[in-house]
Amino acid sequence: MKTKILIIGACGQIGSELTGKLRDFYGTDNVIASDIRKGEQEVFQTGPFETIDAMSYDQVAQAIEKHQITDVYLMAALLSATAEKNPAFAWDLNMNSLFHVLNLAKDGKIQKIFWPSSIAVFGPTTPRENTPQYTVMEPSTVYGISKQTGERWCEYYHNKFGVDVRSIRYPGLISWTTPPGGGTTDYAVDIYYKAIEDQKYTCFLNEKSALPMMYMDDAIKATMSIMQAPAEQIKIRSSYNLSAISFTPAEIATSIQKRIPEFTIAYEPDFRQAIADSWPASIDDTRAREDWGWKNDFDMEKMTDTMLENLSKKLIVK
Repeated sequence: MKTKILIIGACGQIGSELTGKLRDFYGTDNVIASDIRKGEQEVFQTGPFETIDAMSYDQVAQAIEKHQITDVYLMAALLSATAEKNPAFAWDLNMNSLFHVLNLAKDGKIQKIFWPSSIAVFGPTTPRENTPQYTVMEPSTVYGISKQTGERWCEYYHNKFGVDVRSIRYPGLISWTTPPGGGTTDYAVDIYYKAIEDQKYTCFLNEKSALPMMYMDDAIKATMSIMQAPAEQIKIRSSYNLSAISFTPAEIATSIQKRIPEFTIAYEPDFRQAIADSWPASIDDTRAREDWGWKNDFDMEKMTDTMLENLSKKLIVK
Protein backbone atom coordinates (compact mmCIF):
# COMPACT_ATOMS: atom_id res chain seq x y z
CA MET A 1 0.00 0.00 0.00
CA LYS A 2 1.29 3.43 -0.96
CA THR A 3 2.43 5.68 1.90
CA LYS A 4 0.21 8.77 2.26
CA ILE A 5 1.30 11.19 4.96
CA LEU A 6 -0.54 13.89 6.94
CA ILE A 7 1.62 16.35 8.88
CA ILE A 8 -0.36 18.11 11.62
CA GLY A 9 1.41 21.31 12.63
CA ALA A 10 3.34 21.62 9.39
CA CYS A 11 4.07 25.33 9.88
CA GLY A 12 6.07 24.91 13.08
CA GLN A 13 9.84 24.89 13.49
CA ILE A 14 10.17 21.15 12.81
CA GLY A 15 7.10 20.63 10.64
CA SER A 16 8.05 23.18 8.01
CA GLU A 17 11.38 21.49 7.32
CA LEU A 18 10.07 17.95 7.76
CA THR A 19 7.39 18.60 5.12
CA GLY A 20 9.95 19.39 2.43
CA LYS A 21 12.11 16.36 3.20
CA LEU A 22 9.13 14.00 3.22
CA ARG A 23 7.89 15.42 -0.09
CA ASP A 24 11.32 14.92 -1.62
CA PHE A 25 11.28 11.27 -0.53
CA TYR A 26 7.64 10.20 -0.97
CA GLY A 27 6.49 12.60 -3.69
CA THR A 28 4.76 15.94 -3.30
CA ASP A 29 1.20 14.68 -3.73
CA ASN A 30 1.69 11.99 -1.09
CA VAL A 31 2.48 14.41 1.75
CA ILE A 32 -0.38 16.58 2.98
CA ALA A 33 0.71 19.55 5.10
CA SER A 34 -1.77 20.97 7.60
CA ASP A 35 -1.96 23.64 10.26
CA ILE A 36 -4.61 25.73 11.98
CA ARG A 37 -4.02 28.64 9.58
CA LYS A 38 -2.14 29.51 6.45
CA GLY A 39 1.01 31.61 6.58
CA GLU A 40 3.89 32.48 4.33
CA GLN A 41 5.77 29.21 4.66
CA GLU A 42 6.90 27.25 1.66
CA VAL A 43 4.66 24.32 2.67
CA PHE A 44 1.66 26.12 1.12
CA GLN A 45 3.37 26.62 -2.23
CA THR A 46 5.02 23.24 -2.74
CA GLY A 47 2.18 20.78 -2.29
CA PRO A 48 -1.28 20.00 -0.92
CA PHE A 49 -2.38 21.78 2.26
CA GLU A 50 -5.36 21.46 4.60
CA THR A 51 -6.45 23.91 7.31
CA ILE A 52 -6.92 21.73 10.39
CA ASP A 53 -7.36 22.45 14.08
CA ALA A 54 -5.37 19.69 15.79
CA MET A 55 -7.84 19.74 18.70
CA SER A 56 -10.77 18.90 16.41
CA TYR A 57 -11.23 15.15 16.05
CA ASP A 58 -13.66 15.65 13.15
CA GLN A 59 -11.29 17.84 11.15
CA VAL A 60 -8.40 15.41 11.60
CA ALA A 61 -10.58 12.40 10.75
CA GLN A 62 -12.03 14.07 7.64
CA ALA A 63 -8.57 14.90 6.28
CA ILE A 64 -7.39 11.34 6.90
CA GLU A 65 -10.39 9.92 5.04
CA LYS A 66 -10.24 12.47 2.21
CA HIS A 67 -6.57 11.80 1.42
CA GLN A 68 -6.50 8.09 2.37
CA ILE A 69 -3.73 8.75 4.87
CA THR A 70 -1.56 5.91 6.16
CA ASP A 71 0.93 7.81 8.36
CA VAL A 72 0.38 10.82 10.64
CA TYR A 73 3.17 13.04 11.96
CA LEU A 74 1.66 14.97 14.88
CA MET A 75 3.94 18.01 15.22
CA ALA A 76 1.43 20.46 16.74
CA ALA A 77 2.32 21.51 20.30
CA LEU A 78 2.84 24.50 22.56
CA LEU A 79 6.52 24.56 23.55
CA SER A 80 8.09 24.94 26.98
CA ALA A 81 8.41 28.69 27.59
CA THR A 82 5.15 29.51 25.77
CA ALA A 83 3.27 26.74 27.59
CA GLU A 84 4.23 28.19 30.98
CA LYS A 85 2.32 31.35 30.07
CA ASN A 86 -0.85 29.45 29.09
CA PRO A 87 -0.83 26.08 30.86
CA ALA A 88 -4.47 25.09 30.35
CA PHE A 89 -4.37 25.67 26.61
CA ALA A 90 -0.99 23.93 26.35
CA TRP A 91 -2.36 20.84 28.08
CA ASP A 92 -5.47 20.76 25.89
CA LEU A 93 -3.53 21.15 22.65
CA ASN A 94 -0.72 18.77 23.51
CA MET A 95 -2.95 16.01 24.88
CA ASN A 96 -6.21 16.16 22.90
CA SER A 97 -4.40 16.17 19.56
CA LEU A 98 -2.52 13.02 20.60
CA PHE A 99 -5.67 11.22 21.72
CA HIS A 100 -7.32 11.99 18.36
CA VAL A 101 -4.62 10.28 16.30
CA LEU A 102 -4.16 7.39 18.77
CA ASN A 103 -7.88 6.64 18.62
CA LEU A 104 -7.96 6.92 14.83
CA ALA A 105 -5.11 4.40 14.67
CA LYS A 106 -6.86 2.13 17.20
CA ASP A 107 -9.93 2.17 14.94
CA GLY A 108 -7.86 1.21 11.90
CA LYS A 109 -8.08 4.58 10.14
CA ILE A 110 -4.29 5.04 9.97
CA GLN A 111 -1.37 2.64 10.12
CA LYS A 112 1.46 4.54 11.78
CA ILE A 113 1.98 7.59 14.02
CA PHE A 114 4.98 9.76 14.74
CA TRP A 115 4.64 11.79 17.93
CA PRO A 116 7.54 13.89 19.24
CA SER A 117 8.50 13.88 22.89
CA SER A 118 11.23 16.03 24.45
CA ILE A 119 14.00 16.23 27.04
CA ALA A 120 11.40 18.24 28.97
CA VAL A 121 10.05 14.91 30.30
CA PHE A 122 13.02 14.90 32.67
CA GLY A 123 13.17 17.01 35.80
CA PRO A 124 15.43 18.24 38.60
CA THR A 125 15.65 14.76 40.17
CA THR A 126 16.83 13.17 36.90
CA PRO A 127 20.58 12.40 36.60
CA ARG A 128 21.84 15.40 34.58
CA GLU A 129 24.91 13.84 32.97
CA ASN A 130 24.45 11.16 30.32
CA THR A 131 20.78 10.81 31.24
CA PRO A 132 19.78 7.16 30.68
CA GLN A 133 16.82 5.91 28.65
CA TYR A 134 15.07 4.67 31.78
CA THR A 135 15.40 6.96 34.78
CA VAL A 136 13.55 9.20 37.21
CA MET A 137 11.12 11.47 35.34
CA GLU A 138 9.58 14.27 37.40
CA PRO A 139 9.08 17.15 34.96
CA SER A 140 8.53 20.60 36.43
CA THR A 141 6.95 22.33 33.40
CA VAL A 142 3.52 22.06 31.77
CA TYR A 143 5.20 21.06 28.50
CA GLY A 144 7.22 18.33 30.21
CA ILE A 145 4.19 17.02 32.11
CA SER A 146 2.19 16.76 28.88
CA LYS A 147 5.05 15.02 27.07
CA GLN A 148 5.62 12.51 29.88
CA THR A 149 1.89 11.77 29.98
CA GLY A 150 1.86 11.40 26.20
CA GLU A 151 4.67 8.86 26.36
CA ARG A 152 2.67 6.74 28.76
CA TRP A 153 -0.41 6.88 26.53
CA CYS A 154 1.63 5.98 23.43
CA GLU A 155 3.03 2.90 25.14
CA TYR A 156 -0.42 1.99 26.48
CA TYR A 157 -2.09 2.20 23.05
CA HIS A 158 0.70 0.10 21.54
CA ASN A 159 0.51 -2.59 24.23
CA LYS A 160 -3.30 -2.62 24.53
CA PHE A 161 -4.42 -2.02 20.95
CA GLY A 162 -1.35 -2.69 18.81
CA VAL A 163 -1.06 0.92 17.62
CA ASP A 164 2.19 1.47 15.70
CA VAL A 165 3.27 4.72 17.36
CA ARG A 166 6.89 5.88 17.30
CA SER A 167 8.55 8.67 19.21
CA ILE A 168 11.85 10.38 19.99
CA ARG A 169 12.75 12.81 22.76
CA TYR A 170 14.02 15.83 20.87
CA PRO A 171 16.80 17.88 22.44
CA GLY A 172 17.06 21.60 21.67
CA LEU A 173 16.83 22.08 17.89
CA ILE A 174 18.82 24.57 15.85
CA SER A 175 17.88 25.72 12.33
CA TRP A 176 18.51 28.69 10.06
CA THR A 177 15.34 28.29 7.98
CA THR A 178 12.63 28.76 10.61
CA PRO A 179 12.50 31.15 13.58
CA PRO A 180 12.39 29.94 17.20
CA GLY A 181 9.04 28.68 18.43
CA GLY A 182 8.95 29.58 22.12
CA GLY A 183 11.31 27.01 23.61
CA THR A 184 13.89 27.29 26.38
CA THR A 185 16.68 26.26 23.99
CA ASP A 186 15.80 29.04 21.50
CA TYR A 187 18.85 31.06 22.50
CA ALA A 188 20.97 28.69 20.43
CA VAL A 189 19.13 29.83 17.29
CA ASP A 190 18.79 33.51 18.14
CA ILE A 191 22.48 33.84 19.01
CA TYR A 192 23.45 33.23 15.38
CA TYR A 193 21.02 35.88 14.11
CA LYS A 194 22.37 38.43 16.58
CA ALA A 195 25.98 37.51 15.80
CA ILE A 196 25.46 38.45 12.16
CA GLU A 197 23.13 41.43 12.65
CA ASP A 198 24.54 43.08 15.81
CA GLN A 199 27.79 41.25 16.66
CA LYS A 200 26.44 40.96 20.21
CA TYR A 201 23.88 38.91 22.10
CA THR A 202 22.30 38.94 25.54
CA CYS A 203 21.49 35.38 26.62
CA PHE A 204 18.53 34.50 28.86
CA LEU A 205 20.49 31.56 30.35
CA ASN A 206 23.73 31.72 32.30
CA GLU A 207 27.05 30.94 30.65
CA LYS A 208 27.38 27.47 32.19
CA SER A 209 23.91 26.10 31.28
CA ALA A 210 24.80 22.93 29.37
CA LEU A 211 21.90 21.45 27.40
CA PRO A 212 21.53 18.70 24.79
CA MET A 213 21.21 20.21 21.30
CA MET A 214 20.85 19.04 17.71
CA TYR A 215 21.06 20.60 14.27
CA MET A 216 17.73 20.40 12.48
CA ASP A 217 19.00 18.23 9.61
CA ASP A 218 19.88 15.54 12.15
CA ALA A 219 16.45 15.84 13.82
CA ILE A 220 14.70 15.38 10.46
CA LYS A 221 16.99 12.44 9.64
CA ALA A 222 16.12 10.78 12.97
CA THR A 223 12.40 11.37 12.48
CA MET A 224 12.36 9.79 9.04
CA SER A 225 14.66 6.95 10.10
CA ILE A 226 12.52 5.81 13.01
CA MET A 227 9.38 5.91 10.85
CA GLN A 228 11.02 3.95 8.03
CA ALA A 229 12.53 1.28 10.31
CA PRO A 230 10.85 -2.15 10.39
CA ALA A 231 8.35 -2.37 13.26
CA GLU A 232 10.30 -5.15 14.98
CA GLN A 233 13.29 -2.80 15.41
CA ILE A 234 11.22 -0.28 17.38
CA LYS A 235 11.47 -1.83 20.81
CA ILE A 236 10.61 1.24 22.89
CA ARG A 237 7.07 2.52 22.40
CA SER A 238 7.13 5.36 24.90
CA SER A 239 9.93 7.48 23.40
CA TYR A 240 13.61 7.10 22.54
CA ASN A 241 16.38 9.27 23.96
CA LEU A 242 18.08 11.16 21.12
CA SER A 243 21.37 13.02 21.27
CA ALA A 244 23.95 14.76 19.09
CA ILE A 245 25.70 17.73 20.74
CA SER A 246 25.78 19.20 24.25
CA PHE A 247 27.13 22.69 24.95
CA THR A 248 26.81 25.83 27.08
CA PRO A 249 26.07 29.39 25.88
CA ALA A 250 29.73 30.23 26.53
CA GLU A 251 30.88 27.36 24.32
CA ILE A 252 28.63 28.29 21.41
CA ALA A 253 29.78 31.92 21.76
CA THR A 254 33.40 30.76 21.50
CA SER A 255 32.53 28.78 18.38
CA ILE A 256 31.00 31.91 16.81
CA GLN A 257 33.96 34.10 17.83
CA LYS A 258 36.28 31.86 15.81
CA ARG A 259 34.37 33.08 12.73
CA ILE A 260 33.27 36.55 13.97
CA PRO A 261 36.02 37.76 16.37
CA GLU A 262 34.16 40.95 17.31
CA PHE A 263 31.13 39.04 18.60
CA THR A 264 30.36 39.54 22.31
CA ILE A 265 27.89 37.89 24.67
CA ALA A 266 26.27 39.03 27.93
CA TYR A 267 24.07 37.06 30.34
CA GLU A 268 20.75 38.09 31.89
CA PRO A 269 19.01 34.87 33.05
CA ASP A 270 15.20 35.01 33.23
CA PHE A 271 12.44 32.51 34.11
CA ARG A 272 13.78 30.10 31.48
CA GLN A 273 16.88 29.51 33.59
CA ALA A 274 14.87 27.45 36.08
CA ILE A 275 13.49 25.37 33.21
CA ALA A 276 16.97 24.76 31.81
CA ASP A 277 18.29 23.83 35.26
CA SER A 278 15.67 21.08 35.50
CA TRP A 279 16.74 19.45 32.23
CA PRO A 280 19.66 17.11 31.43
CA ALA A 281 23.07 18.43 30.42
CA SER A 282 23.74 15.41 28.19
CA ILE A 283 21.77 12.38 26.97
CA ASP A 284 22.56 8.68 26.56
CA ASP A 285 20.90 7.57 23.31
CA THR A 286 22.49 4.13 23.05
CA ARG A 287 19.13 2.40 22.51
CA ALA A 288 18.27 4.51 19.45
CA ARG A 289 21.70 3.82 17.98
CA GLU A 290 21.40 0.08 18.63
CA ASP A 291 17.73 -0.50 17.77
CA TRP A 292 17.29 1.46 14.54
CA GLY A 293 20.75 2.72 13.63
CA TRP A 294 20.60 6.36 14.72
CA LYS A 295 23.76 8.38 14.05
CA ASN A 296 24.16 12.17 13.99
CA ASP A 297 26.07 13.99 11.23
CA PHE A 298 26.62 17.43 12.82
CA ASP A 299 28.98 18.46 15.61
CA MET A 300 29.08 22.03 16.96
CA GLU A 301 31.74 23.34 14.57
CA LYS A 302 29.98 21.98 11.49
CA MET A 303 26.70 23.40 12.78
CA THR A 304 28.20 26.86 13.37
CA ASP A 305 29.70 26.93 9.87
CA THR A 306 26.35 25.94 8.35
CA MET A 307 24.29 28.37 10.44
CA LEU A 308 26.49 31.41 9.78
CA GLU A 309 26.86 30.68 6.07
CA ASN A 310 23.14 30.26 5.44
CA LEU A 311 21.94 33.02 7.76
CA SER A 312 24.34 35.49 6.17
CA LYS A 313 22.72 34.83 2.81
CA LYS A 314 19.19 34.87 4.26
CA LEU A 315 19.63 38.15 6.12
CA ILE A 316 21.21 39.87 3.11
CA VAL A 317 18.21 38.87 0.99
CA LYS A 318 15.88 40.34 3.61
